Amino acid sequence: MNSTQDYLLIILKIMGTLGLLIFGMRMMSTALQKMAGPQLRHVLGRMTTNRFTGMLTGAAVTCAVQSSSATTVMTVSFVSAGLLTLAQAISVIMGANIGTTLTAWIMSLGYNVDLTNFVFPAFLVGILLIYHKRHRYKGDFLFGIAFLFFSLVLLSSAGKELDLEHNQAVMDFFASFDTSSHLSILSFLAIGTVITCIVQSSAAVMAITILLCSTGVLPIYLGIALVMGENIGTTATANLAALGANTEARRAALAHLLFNVFGVIWVLVVFYPFVDMVCSLVGYDPAAGGQRERLPVVLAMFHTCFNVANTALLIGFVPQIERVVSWILPTKENDSKEEFKLLYIKSNLIQTPEIAVMQAQKEIAHYGIRVQEMFNRVHDMLGLQDSEQIEKMHQEIELEEDVTDQAEISIARFLEQVSDGHLSDDSKMKVRQMLREIGELESIGDSCYRMARTIHRRDQQGRQFDATQQQHLEQMVTLCQGALSQMNVLLDEPRDNHDMRLSYYYENNINSMRDKLKAENTMAVNERKYDYALGTAYSDLVGELEKMGDYIINVVEARFGHM
Repeated sequence: MNSTQDYLLIILKIMGTLGLLIFGMRMMSTALQKMAGPQLRHVLGRMTTNRFTGMLTGAAVTCAVQSSSATTVMTVSFVSAGLLTLAQAISVIMGANIGTTLTAWIMSLGYNVDLTNFVFPAFLVGILLIYHKRHRYKGDFLFGIAFLFFSLVLLSSAGKELDLEHNQAVMDFFASFDTSSHLSILSFLAIGTVITCIVQSSAAVMAITILLCSTGVLPIYLGIALVMGENIGTTATANLAALGANTEARRAALAHLLFNVFGVIWVLVVFYPFVDMVCSLVGYDPAAGGQRERLPVVLAMFHTCFNVANTALLIGFVPQIERVVSWILPTKENDSKEEFKLLYIKSNLIQTPEIAVMQAQKEIAHYGIRVQEMFNRVHDMLGLQDSEQIEKMHQEIELEEDVTDQAEISIARFLEQVSDGHLSDDSKMKVRQMLREIGELESIGDSCYRMARTIHRRDQQGRQFDATQQQHLEQMVTLCQGALSQMNVLLDEPRDNHDMRLSYYYENNINSMRDKLKAENTMAVNERKYDYALGTAYSDLVGELEKMGDYIINVVEARFGHM
């Protein structure tokens, strides 16, 4: 091949093939996440009791979804949502680095074995499953893995067409690098890092490395340097996702970077003995050369040995890593004062829609606590006698009502973004439920504000409730507080652990008391026990408390899927 045009066409074919590979990996990973559904979220959220179970969980989840980036972004999201501690997240990330080595073995297999006979039947079965609603995610998975293997077949074919081993200029270029020099190793390590950061796919960099090494152009030492660079570059995904997130999430992403950088540093110190040891495991002699068919296996073996050894070295130092990242990223003094920002969800952490659903639920649970605290202020306001204190409390509740409005809008926008992603049917239903939940929670906030306004107006009129009215209002407030507390338990914990009977108990008692107090109020006004204006304020509060009970039971029903 001598034509520049021929080279250009083959390079375009390689670029397109890499695009197909990335698409296949993403399609396969997304389908696996959907098939795993809530189980995947619960595994990550619960199976992290210590650093070793956390590490095993990270490895298992990454093997399942075939994407270390997905696992690390999930983990950063969980830390942001308060579902994982920083120490737990670090151990999960260590496991993710081990789990991602399976991808290298799959690619090594796909490059060495002609899987064309598997690919086309997989496409056929996949399309049939996609049109079968019940099994469409299995079809997506088959399509993804078929695209992955098909791209590797195409890549191998393109590598042979390039015939680089007979291109003297290319051979001379790579031969100009001294493989015995750490400077050459560092140069290719930097190249691997930059390329991975740009394409956001370690699989693509691994594919390029396999292509160059298997054609005999790239010496194995330089190929392994590219793989080491890919280990650093792949941390960019989680760090980009953590931008704008809370401090704990940024610390988790930074821990991922430090973990991989430390691994690269110690391997560089023992680089040549370590690589020779890996080569001996697969029966390859880097000095003799030849045996190109074993080079993809060498790369996969190095990737595995590197990550397993690095995890084995650092798994005992999780507390120290936690202290280091906490020192580099200290907690800002004003972090806890950012009232108008969502606490758990950030729009740039939406790269994994299935996990974003869990983040949103955590934020809604926090929203429920906020409206309960707002109602507690109304209760405090009800017992005040001093006009200045009542005025101050009224203003605070008015500001809090604005915050609840903003929280509803922000969560709704986040859920709309999540809905734009490819969600499982279960997650789609949860999004609809959560949209109803936040609407009802915002109504509770509005109800609190209307009660505060009624108390404020009553005070401006120079009136006070008598002892009987105050006692009855206290009884009804107590019922609403109980209903709110039970609602927040249901929002914060798995609904399967609870039922709705206690919530209905509060609702029925609130309704019964409303009917009783309204009838007594009408009789008291007629008997001139207090004037009509005070009776109206009292009746308005009773009515709002009953409406609040309705809003609360609506939240509970939405949580249990009663739409």
